[in-house]
Amino acid sequence: MNKTVTILTGPTAVGKTELSIRLAERLNCPIISADSRQIYKGMPIGTAQPSPADLARVKHYLIACREPKEYYSAYEFERDSLNLIDDIFKSSDNVIVTGGSMMYIDALCGLIDDIPTISDEVRQLTWEEYESNGLEYMMSILESLDPVYARQVDAQNAKRVIHAVEICRQAGKPYSELRTGSRKQRPFNIRMIVLDRPREELFERIGQRVDKMVEEGLVEEARVLLPHRELNSLNTVGYKEMFAYFDGAMSLDEAKEKIKRNTRVYAKKQLTWFKKSTLYTWLPASEPTDILIEKILNTPVIS
Repeated sequence: MNKTVTILTGPTAVGKTELSIRLAERLNCPIISADSRQIYKGMPIGTAQPSPADLARVKHYLIACREPKEYYSAYEFERDSLNLIDDIFKSSDNVIVTGGSMMYIDALCGLIDDIPTISDEVRQLTWEEYESNGLEYMMSILESLDPVYARQVDAQNAKRVIHAVEICRQAGKPYSELRTGSRKQRPFNIRMIVLDRPREELFERIGQRVDKMVEEGLVEEARVLLPHRELNSLNTVGYKEMFAYFDGAMSLDEAKEKIKRNTRVYAKKQLTWFKKSTLYTWLPASEPTDILIEKILNTPVIS
């Protein structure tokens, strides 16, 4: 096989976007986003989507292509990304997949058993429970069904918590057991890279990113989305804190600090997840871009 998918992942704010674009320019290939929030329209600031200038430099897929009301999960991502890769390989030997959604990347790389399609009955039951009892109650359900994944999941992310409960119920076994440690064969090579930075440096970058989001109009973006706050896609870090600010539950400064804190918590969960796999090559994101690109291209592929 001479077709290669390069996975470029890492915690939020580590520096994936610019490096992935530079690498794509070097390889003359497109980028597929593996970000469960950037896929939605109308949320460019809060989800840190690539800028219009970035999108003009390199063709991107799965960015701002779904309505916030649409359901989308690792199952849909696996299907869509594999179809895209098959099409891209008709004219290119390379594809870059970048993002920090751990289940999306595991699904694409064949590290998850077939995720069951959730029946309408299971989905309706689970969402009715959430709407009646709240997120804390759903976390208690997840803890009883899958205590392993309950310790890993972002407990403030309703989408991930609810979807995990759905899968446990549909599959009849814990979600975490779907990560068997074995890998389904893919008809292409895979190069798996995790970017990392010293913890203090990463947290500083997270703080700077949040400040920049607010400067660029996060408050105004969230205000436009406020009438749709019940949507699953908006029950996530960045928007939840803004909605609480609009409710008068906290000041804008308090909301900003809470976004920073919750983002740091999520980044730590991402790092914990990636460390569970021995397939990744870890690279320091602070190195010069040209050096990083050479290291990536010299990383052995998994066939």
